Amino acid sequence: MAEILTAIFFLFAVIDPIGTVPVYLEATKEFDKLHKRKVAIRASVVAFLILLFFIVIGQIILEGMEITLDAFQISGGVILFLFALTMIFGGGKPEDEKSNISDYKHVTIFPVAIPSIASPGAILAVVLLTDNHIYSIEQQAFTTLLVLLVIGITCVTLLLANNIQKAIGSYGITVISKVMGLILAAYAVQSILSGIADYFK
Repeated sequence: MAEILTAIFFLFAVIDPIGTVPVYLEATKEFDKLHKRKVAIRASVVAFLILLFFIVIGQIILEGMEITLDAFQISGGVILFLFALTMIFGGGKPEDEKSNISDYKHVTIFPVAIPSIASPGAILAVVLLTDNHIYSIEQQAFTTLLVLLVIGITCVTLLLANNIQKAIGSYGITVISKVMGLILAAYAVQSILSGIADYFK
């Protein structure tokens, strides 16, 4: 049970549903309520399909390039750590991604689905959590269901985006995003240490 909660919390940190709210609101500010709902649902579906692709194919790509698990853990941990630092010290996930919006007609894919929901950190995380050398097919399938659960929570969060922003404000969203960054940084360091330890064994 503890492992399940850890995985859910970790996925919640890398996907960061609350941090996606300002990006979604900015991206859909020109749309009516019906169109906003469509964007939230479609973006969530697209993001899940992107993450599912890397769950299924990510390992094959790595092995085809002859990248060892230790090397991937270390490099992945470094990337996750840098990603976490941008969440903690940078302008924040919302501001960075809102600045990338240039075409309001195609916001479902970019920036809402990717990189806001299916971020580089989220893609890397699902590959790490479904490594064939560590986890059985059943465990990987269960992790996929957890990813679907978090994406579902993200979708509901976006559908309630206006209420959430009114309730906690932009400062509250920024604080939550930075806390998620701290958690992600700790996981990244642990991944680096595990990769180094396994390599020297």
